[in-house]
Amino acid sequence: MSIWIIFKLLGSLALLMFGMKSMSEALQKMAGPQLRHVLGAMTTNRFTGMLTGMLVTASVQSSTATTVMTVSFVNAGLLTLAQAISVIMGANIGTTLTAWIMSAGMSFDITSAVYPAFFMGIILIYQKKYRYIGDFLFGLSFLLLGLGTLRATGTEMHLGENQALLNFFASFDPTSFVTTLIFLLLGGVLTFCVQSSAAVMAITMILCSSGALPIYQGIALVMGENIGTTVTSNLAAMSANTQARRAALAHMFFNVFGVIWILAIFRPFIDMVCGWVGYDVAMDKEVAGTAAFLANSAKLSFVLAAFHTTFNVANTLILIWFIPQIEKFVCWVIKSKRVDEEEDFRLHFITAGFMKTPELSVLEAQKEISSFSERMQRMFGMVQNLLNMSSSSSNKEKSNEAEFNKLFTRIEKYESISDNMELEIAQYLESVSDAHLSDDTKAKIRAMLREVSELESIGDSCYNMARTINRKYAAKQDHFIEKQYEHLHQMMGLTDQALTQMNQLMGGRKEAYNINRTFNIENEINNYRNQLKAQNIVDVNNHEYTYAEGTIYIDLVNECEKLGDYVVNVVEARMGTRQRD
Repeated sequence: MSIWIIFKLLGSLALLMFGMKSMSEALQKMAGPQLRHVLGAMTTNRFTGMLTGMLVTASVQSSTATTVMTVSFVNAGLLTLAQAISVIMGANIGTTLTAWIMSAGMSFDITSAVYPAFFMGIILIYQKKYRYIGDFLFGLSFLLLGLGTLRATGTEMHLGENQALLNFFASFDPTSFVTTLIFLLLGGVLTFCVQSSAAVMAITMILCSSGALPIYQGIALVMGENIGTTVTSNLAAMSANTQARRAALAHMFFNVFGVIWILAIFRPFIDMVCGWVGYDVAMDKEVAGTAAFLANSAKLSFVLAAFHTTFNVANTLILIWFIPQIEKFVCWVIKSKRVDEEEDFRLHFITAGFMKTPELSVLEAQKEISSFSERMQRMFGMVQNLLNMSSSSSNKEKSNEAEFNKLFTRIEKYESISDNMELEIAQYLESVSDAHLSDDTKAKIRAMLREVSELESIGDSCYNMARTINRKYAAKQDHFIEKQYEHLHQMMGLTDQALTQMNQLMGGRKEAYNINRTFNIENEINNYRNQLKAQNIVDVNNHEYTYAEGTIYIDLVNECEKLGDYVVNVVEARMGTRQRD
């Protein structure tokens, strides 16, 4: 075997993998948002969930994309884990469409048909309106060209006549259960190493259709691919949150259980699938002749695709009735971590290792920003409590002082968390923006970068207020008079209203939000700030309190007004309106 043929084989596999990736990403750009809405609306029970998973995966040609969407909905509370498991079962059926596309590419010479598709694709790419269709055509063309080249290379290598290869496969006893287990393990390891079940499936189809690899060993490789791809997702999910790891484990359980019961009826099941396709399992090359044997072997790519589909459909029909039990099992294996909110510095939704689909990664980032927003309102609530505690004891009892210092330390910790969250979310969005994205998604990323910057500024404002209150408390200065406390509570109440409106927008759909609510509250805050500043001058002149106390008082008022401005900036970024001066 020449080095040229080896490079041709590797190059055609690379073409196939690149085409698969490009086609999937183009489909997600075209249909991603709509499919997310379908996924959220159609999973009312286990059967509609299964059908939805099948539809979405067949549409975007990526079970990983479907799993990512599903897990994000579980995290958001839109789906239960049980519904997510049904969607993942459907995704296993939907992904078998890939095997049928590949078997067609292996059975017919389609390389000449891809060149018109390339030509049409480049025309559409340069037309802004249809460029995603062009990207899809390019991806599909690369996929088919890779398959066609792989098929031609396999023919050129004469694998069915390569005595060394035939002797290698013949050294395994075809009737032995150990042989099946060896090829099962080999398929899993290859898929794990290559990180692409499609590539290993293509190699299996080449070996089988050339007559080099017997069908039973080929099927064992396919079964190993099913397990290998779940091992990859489980390792990737190790850094993810609890629900993501449970979903990945449910996916692995589904495939491992299927492999176990298939092994119990291995040969009868394969013989049944071969009978459907019209493949003669018992044909002998010496008796039937080389031509008839190779013609029979050419059907093996369809046998592999038919087995892949039948296996996943049968497995789903069995396990769909036991979803509650599967849910209990994965929850028992992966228990929720009880972590104090203030001590949990990890991001909850963004898991860089688990995200393989840039368009859908934006959805995860949005969930993280929504969590960031809620955390900032909790931080502001602590500042309000700190103000209350500073006025609760005139003699600064030790117990009160300890509680005050503990709360101030928590606010400091929150400020550090807000800095870390801004940095990590921004870095994640920058890494996502390096991928090929739609214009809408690029605009979303720009808006989200602005959102995290403004949310971090809200954290800074909260910390500035806490430091001001702490400075006054530590200096053992006189308390604000009752009127000042009333004004500060009213100002902070308006600011908290603005934060509540912001979080309603961040956690919901912007189409249902009226931005005038935020503007109205901001106007109230501005007017009240102006009123309090004017009143402060009068009160200082009337010697109701000292100038120094008035300065601290107005610092808190001004900081609330600045925080309100940051809230407006977050809302404008989310709504896609122009930032005001």
